[in-house]
Amino acid sequence: MQRKRPFHVMIIPTLGCPSKCSYCWSSEEGSPVMSIDTVKEIVEWLKLFRDDPVTFTFHGGEPLLAGVEFYRKALPLLADGLSHLTPSFALQTNLWRLTPELAEVLKEYDVPIGSSLDGPKEINDLQRSEGYYDRTMRGYGIARDHGLSVQFICTFTSHSIKYKQEIFDFFMSNGLTLKLHPALPSLRSDEPERWALDPSEYGELLVYLLDRYLENMDRIEVRNINDLCRCVFSGRGTVCTFVDCMDNTFAVGPDGSIYPCYRFVGMPDYVMGDVRDHPSMDDLKRSEAWRRMNRFRECVEVHCRKCRHLRYCRGGCPYNAISHTDGEIRGVDPYCIAYKRIFDEITERFNREMLSSFGLQSSKPGIIALIRKIASKEEPKGL
Repeated sequence: MQRKRPFHVMIIPTLGCPSKCSYCWSSEEGSPVMSIDTVKEIVEWLKLFRDDPVTFTFHGGEPLLAGVEFYRKALPLLADGLSHLTPSFALQTNLWRLTPELAEVLKEYDVPIGSSLDGPKEINDLQRSEGYYDRTMRGYGIARDHGLSVQFICTFTSHSIKYKQEIFDFFMSNGLTLKLHPALPSLRSDEPERWALDPSEYGELLVYLLDRYLENMDRIEVRNINDLCRCVFSGRGTVCTFVDCMDNTFAVGPDGSIYPCYRFVGMPDYVMGDVRDHPSMDDLKRSEAWRRMNRFRECVEVHCRKCRHLRYCRGGCPYNAISHTDGEIRGVDPYCIAYKRIFDEITERFNREMLSSFGLQSSKPGIIALIRKIASKEEPKGL
């Protein structure tokens, strides 16, 4: 029997956020908060939308601004009302508003948490605002005390790339799993390029992290490297950056508008429908926003058709593509340079190591041990 393919719905309770991260693109002053009636409409929409398993991720802005009563009501509505879809949950938060009471609600539904730290306190607070580190770590303590799983995303910027060794050592010495993002040009900033990480620098960063990871596999997990290796050795994308996400990822904004992804929430040109209308997939495909997103697929077919990594890269992320072109899709993900760099590195190291059995030695750390580690360990595929 063929296993059903799960789909992903991101619920954005608000675009508001108490933090003022320098490179942020998703925080709005005075943003409204989603009502429970809208959650009920999400349930009604999805009851007949499709019959595959669904994962809900609460994202933002800062989703904990919705408050404990929102989650006390929303989680059972989704879990019970869509039980035939075996829903699972995740939450992306800076943890500032986590309370013991809210942690107990999240624990009842086994909600894993993704949060953000950009490294040691000085580096983190320079990029994410003064006091961020201490507030997040306080919330992290509450989460741990209540048995919640927390993993951190580290955003590398044009500034923090200079401290890559210190950042890696911080995550390793504190026993934290490392997942990283490159800072993008912000579509909502007067200085969109100030913090953005250059694609070539990002590629070299990934190779650096591959080296450090291979030297310290017993001390740290670098989720990006795991995911990139899975892509190469499974022949398919395993995280949202490297799949054709349009049929399987959706986001619902605070007002019930449906978007292709949380990153587009609040951008009118990317509204595909409204949960109150209970649209079918065909309804969504008839929207102008869907046709706009389909241009990315067309760009991939043109720009990437001769690339040996096409099967598992699929041109990268559509939002990354528009972040460098003032909101218009004119090409593929500009971090293509970085993806090729690390995909080539993984492939070539593996080939050299295989050849070493015939007497040819490689000066680089071996990668087969990492592949075995990945194959032997199931890990969550969160954000």
